[in-house]
Amino acid sequence: MADRSLDTMSIPLEVRARLAELELELSEGDITQKGYEKKRSKLLGAYLPQPPGVEQSLSQERRTPVTPSSSARYHRRRSSGSRDERYRSDVHTEAVQAALAKHKERKMAVPMPSKRRSLVVQTSMDAYTPPDTSSGSEDEGSVQGDSQGTPTSSQGSINMEHWISRAIHGSTTSSTTSSSSAHSGGSSAANRLADVMAQTHIENHSAPPDVTTYTSEHTMQVERQQGSTPRAAPKYGNAELMETGDGVPVSSRVSAKIQQLVNTLKRPKRPPLREFFVDDFEELLEVQQPDPNQPKPEGAQMLPMRGEQLGVVTNWPPSLEAALQRWGTISPKAPCLTTMDTNGKPLYILTYGKLWTRSMKVAYNILHKLGTKQEPMVRPGDRVALVFPNNDPAAFMVAFYGCLLAEVVPVPIEVPLTRKDAGSQQIGFLLGSCGVTVALTSDACHKGLPKSPTGEIPQFKGWPKLLWFVTESKHLSKPPRDWFPHIKDANNDTAYIEYKTCKDGSVLGVTVTRIALLTHCQALTQACGYTEAETIVNVLDFKKDVGLWHGILTSVMNMMHVISIPYSLMKVNPISWIQKVCQYKAKVACVKSRDMHWALVAHRDQRDINLSSLRMLIVADGANPWSISSCDAFLNVFQSKGLRQEVICPCASSPEALTVAIRRPTDDSNQPPGRGVLSMHGLTYGVIRVDSEEKLSVLTVQDVGLVMPGAIICSVKPDGVPQLCRTDEIGEICVCSIATGTSYYGLSGMTKNTFEVFPMTCSGAPISEYPFVRTGLLGFVGPGGLVFVVGKMDGLMVVSGRRHNADDIVATALAVEPMKFVYRGRIAVFSVNVLHDERIVIIAEQRPDSTEEDSFQWMSRVLQAIDSIHQVGVYCLALVPANTLPKTPLGGIHLSETKQLFLEGSLHPCNVLMCPHTCVVNLPKPRQKQPEIGPASVMVGNLVSGKRIAQASGRDLGQIEDNDQARKFLFLSEVLQWRAQTTPDHVLFTLLNSRGTIANSLTCVQLHKRAEKIAVMLMERGHLQDGDHVALVYPPGIDLIAAFYGCLYAGCVPITVRPPHPQNIATTLPTVKMIVEVSRSACIMTTQLICKLLRSREAAAAVDIRTWPTVLDTDDLPKKRPSLIYKPSNPDTLAYLDFSVSTTGMLAGVKMSHAATSAFCRSIKLQCELYPSREVAICLDPYCGLGFVLWCLCSVYSGHQSILIPPAELETSPALWLLAVSQYKVRDTFCSYSVMELCTKGLGSQTESLKGRGLDLSRVRTCVVVAEERPRIALTQSFSKLFKDLGLHPRAVSTSFGCRVNLAICLQGTSGPDPTTVYVDMRALRHDRVRLVERGSPHSLPLMESGKILPGVRIIIANPETKGPLGDSHLGEIWVHSAHNASGYFTIYGDESLQSDHFNSRLSFGDTQTIWARTGYLGFLRRTELTDASGERHDALYVVGALDEAMELRGMRYHPIDIETSVIRSHKSITECAVFTWTNLLVVVVELDGSEQEALDLVPLVTNVVLEEHYLIVGVVVVVDIGVIPINSRGEKQRMHLRDGFLADQLDPIYVAYNM
Repeated sequence: MADRSLDTMSIPLEVRARLAELELELSEGDITQKGYEKKRSKLLGAYLPQPPGVEQSLSQERRTPVTPSSSARYHRRRSSGSRDERYRSDVHTEAVQAALAKHKERKMAVPMPSKRRSLVVQTSMDAYTPPDTSSGSEDEGSVQGDSQGTPTSSQGSINMEHWISRAIHGSTTSSTTSSSSAHSGGSSAANRLADVMAQTHIENHSAPPDVTTYTSEHTMQVERQQGSTPRAAPKYGNAELMETGDGVPVSSRVSAKIQQLVNTLKRPKRPPLREFFVDDFEELLEVQQPDPNQPKPEGAQMLPMRGEQLGVVTNWPPSLEAALQRWGTISPKAPCLTTMDTNGKPLYILTYGKLWTRSMKVAYNILHKLGTKQEPMVRPGDRVALVFPNNDPAAFMVAFYGCLLAEVVPVPIEVPLTRKDAGSQQIGFLLGSCGVTVALTSDACHKGLPKSPTGEIPQFKGWPKLLWFVTESKHLSKPPRDWFPHIKDANNDTAYIEYKTCKDGSVLGVTVTRIALLTHCQALTQACGYTEAETIVNVLDFKKDVGLWHGILTSVMNMMHVISIPYSLMKVNPISWIQKVCQYKAKVACVKSRDMHWALVAHRDQRDINLSSLRMLIVADGANPWSISSCDAFLNVFQSKGLRQEVICPCASSPEALTVAIRRPTDDSNQPPGRGVLSMHGLTYGVIRVDSEEKLSVLTVQDVGLVMPGAIICSVKPDGVPQLCRTDEIGEICVCSIATGTSYYGLSGMTKNTFEVFPMTCSGAPISEYPFVRTGLLGFVGPGGLVFVVGKMDGLMVVSGRRHNADDIVATALAVEPMKFVYRGRIAVFSVNVLHDERIVIIAEQRPDSTEEDSFQWMSRVLQAIDSIHQVGVYCLALVPANTLPKTPLGGIHLSETKQLFLEGSLHPCNVLMCPHTCVVNLPKPRQKQPEIGPASVMVGNLVSGKRIAQASGRDLGQIEDNDQARKFLFLSEVLQWRAQTTPDHVLFTLLNSRGTIANSLTCVQLHKRAEKIAVMLMERGHLQDGDHVALVYPPGIDLIAAFYGCLYAGCVPITVRPPHPQNIATTLPTVKMIVEVSRSACIMTTQLICKLLRSREAAAAVDIRTWPTVLDTDDLPKKRPSLIYKPSNPDTLAYLDFSVSTTGMLAGVKMSHAATSAFCRSIKLQCELYPSREVAICLDPYCGLGFVLWCLCSVYSGHQSILIPPAELETSPALWLLAVSQYKVRDTFCSYSVMELCTKGLGSQTESLKGRGLDLSRVRTCVVVAEERPRIALTQSFSKLFKDLGLHPRAVSTSFGCRVNLAICLQGTSGPDPTTVYVDMRALRHDRVRLVERGSPHSLPLMESGKILPGVRIIIANPETKGPLGDSHLGEIWVHSAHNASGYFTIYGDESLQSDHFNSRLSFGDTQTIWARTGYLGFLRRTELTDASGERHDALYVVGALDEAMELRGMRYHPIDIETSVIRSHKSITECAVFTWTNLLVVVVELDGSEQEALDLVPLVTNVVLEEHYLIVGVVVVVDIGVIPINSRGEKQRMHLRDGFLADQLDPIYVAYNM
């Protein structure tokens, strides 16, 4: 473009200022790209040679000028956010844009998560406070400390300010460079590819191929997009109607989204992986093999680098206290420290004299005025805490030197603002471990601490008990004339302890000895060339790190004057430090790159800035590789204001090694600073490669100067033995010097690993007899002994063998034009361990004004950018509402706390994108099904290995001698008639109401008479023939029983049907209609109430009520008796039909013959020892299976009294069932899981009051849960534990097992051994194998025996595919042979093929004669050590799960319940969970018991737990309200109904997340 030829110097100053202002407005998003270009060309119009044909159509719009001086303006500016220059690099931004452009060609169609509206509109816009943008963090300890907390920004997508682009493309010193505007075709500025170690190859003369020579001739052409057109947003959601894989159009919203997800996942993502490692079992987890082409270090072994000699100057004091004494007595008037108020006015000047006398006073008071004379609280050598706010350096300095003089050890810490401050608990642990009992603080700070109502300062969480001691002079007593502090030469005693926050959030104390303290001050004095009475401006935190070392310690040694700028002043006036440099003609300033960046944003108001007095600008976070752009940009802008290039001195420091390296202030402005443009790809392998071919992923680093005087530096391999690195290898920098920390206080093991490292050569010899200290910095020593740092150990994330630095990932995320969606400085990046590898997580704060769609699009683009530039997948990207991430005391993001919140699910994000499909590449290999071994070979194999075939049986019915009178009758109707004659007044049934009182009861004769009347009604009013089917639609109660026997008396076949729910007719009535139709019922019998309901208007809306068969209402019965009672001709004829909806949503009716019914009752009578004198309490639904048999049939057969408790009554009074059991002194009771759950949840807190009401369960010997599933061991155990105090014996609680082909196979009886529990390996189960393990071993799953096998029942375990018999403890299908097997399915269409297989199967080998029924359940038999009643060893049956329910994923068989159990355990707010598969995707539905804000917390946790425990990737996570997962009457989840509801979009979910 034309402005390339423009000489910037020819433009008047005010135009240049206006241009800079425009650049800024653009970067902050205050002006559009178009507006910017118009205004810019308008301003430059006069100075540009006009090319022909360019019209000067310039817009006339003008913005109202902003008054420059208002501080409100900074607030406005900073809430809209200024760009965080530390993470800014034009080259990088362009790389990211280019990478995204590549992606744009193959646009990813990622389905957008769907959210309930209430979740989207979380709060109104005005309710938002913009985040505290003052979040510049001082938290060096945490990785991102320095990255996080910077002001937020709004940056124009590709058009960066020309000064920054100029800075990066060529760090030229003259300001006459052609300003390469942000959209010129290519940047022509020469780029110094500074090179790393080129001429310093010692033994290796032929330089390795990775290094370019040290030159400034390289130019780097960066391709830029012409004119930055706004990128067309990729379309998300599904505007088009999608098709499934086979071309079927899908209209449902959900299906389309899932389809989109499936299509996304079809794309090949990673190269196929080879080897696997065995995870303590033949479960193969893939392990990433090293890439044969990966770069390897090729240089020679590095040589340790020695700093210059530490010159001993004659007048250097022998200790720091001696220096203080000297200046305090010979120049008491010399200023030591000037503090500022928030308006930038000097608040207070502390002179050396005052510092000396006050410190003495503090020392005297600490030693003599705390405790008693005999028992002083603090003795020399003890540790005391220093708690001073960041705006009071004077009080801190006095207290610090007071401690040094008293020879006690100061531990400076942050002021705890609240009791729950992020990380404050860890500080408390540090204080506790240091044995701190006294905290020194200032008056103002003491007043501001939180107080209890009595005025005491509460004990903060995790803190020891402290005595708070105020150090203001007015509160202290004067030391006596003869008292004088003992001033010694520096020795090896501890001088102070500096706290350091680790990656995991724990806080350690680094001890610094007095000699180290003094030597460090001397080394800094020499390196920085400090002289007496120099003025230094300090913006940094004076309690630790560079701020403490320069602004409190070294300054006193040299009698310098420190101007301290508090953080609060910087928030109001970011340019205040520059103003102070000018005002005091300061020689030195200590800042962070953040402060330079803020100054850039604010400097345009200032005209009279002159920085020529500065000889050194120390950049404290120079070790962050991204600080280079701030330095360059700052230099570019302020060069014209007298700032010289050589003044900028980045330094590297660490809490352990103190100052590691610092760039010296030179007088030679010709020697440019070193910089290297390194390949990011090489860095992930720890190798230094100067980037040549691929310009997309580079890291530009600047040197942090030379080694400190008197120190030796080297870099060692980051893990394993501390072996020296090669010259082209990245390692952890280690320092050997007197001036370092000596230990982590009280932690000898960690100290040894960090402070006592002996680096070795490749031959294994140590390089020095003196120990080195690990700095925690990653880097290398380049040419000329310059130190380069590329990252921190704390920010290191090792993902499948490659090392990534959190700071680099943050930089890439921010280069994806973030300002519109997220706050710039508020991004946290960390890794979590999932499935044996680290996974990268990015958390950012979202702006309140960004839309769902925008944020989602930004998130998808961040993923693409990171994938392109770092070749690493992001596992989870989450956005949280503004201002919700935990902060460090100085406003940065508290990383470990954020990670903690993420892992415990209390971060409450408002947007989550998980990408497990792309990043998890180490899943076990999908199981290849081996060709089945023939059944014969299996059997022979079992015989050879001595394993018995898995078969078992209950007691033989023929052998049992008992005086069972009912045996002589073939039919139940005859048994009833016999009982009505012999014991007419014996009560058979008692029905309780919700108050626990008797609602109704029936004696033998009453039941017989009712049944007769009903039989007459059927014949006369219903005109029914024998064999006709009758639907009984009754609530649980006595009417149902009478109607059943009435049908038998009339020769009809009854079908019990659950009545429609009056509040929910629309969903319950169609099921009733379906059963009536499928069962071919000729008539419906019911009560008057239900009769009306069936014909009501609501019913008409749900079904066609005109097609009901005859409806008979039994409330109005005829008065006459039948002429004769029907007697079936053959015991094998049909007695009743049992209809039930299976968990897979199938409606199946089975035929029960008269013979089977009688055999069933006899079997139960024998197992439970039921006699007329017994009472049994039943709290079950009486519509199908064992529930129906116990409710209606058993009492008539055995003569015992059944106390009937309708389960629905428990919803109003949960204690009803147990109170009845206690009141009637019942020994045997039956319930369902839903009843047990109701009692466990509803009565959990009431056991004491129940005891008071006389509830006593000590008489119960069997409490059986009637079920058709794997025993729910957790529920039965918690029920047993809960009611143990009320006398319930744990062995009494057991389960039964039945299924469609046989309604009861097992039932825990009265005699026989207790139910046993075994632990099996869940991973083996997936391969259809049973492997018994010890309790508590990893991946163990407890399985409880399903009760004892009923008399007359035989069981065998068969292979469901080959139908061959299996051995003991092998998993197979349970087959059953018994007299009470159902005789087949009742089907309309006569589809008997289904039935023949299920009810008449034969083994393919072995005993091929017996006819078995297949249960459809997987399980195994195991012979136990226990003996049963007959003295035989007892065989236990363990049910694992239904074959229909099992999910085939990755070639393995998973049972939904196992995944659901893991998911429910993953977060306290998940109350229920159901899983199912759809198109090979695993869908997890969770019910949330909590606020909707928690919904998104669940997504990562659910994904993690399923990956960790089941090696499966969740495809979709659906968060719904409580009660959405449908559950049938037996308390089983109806997963298929749920699936249909989900796909038809009927669940009204709170949130649906599609994992990518």
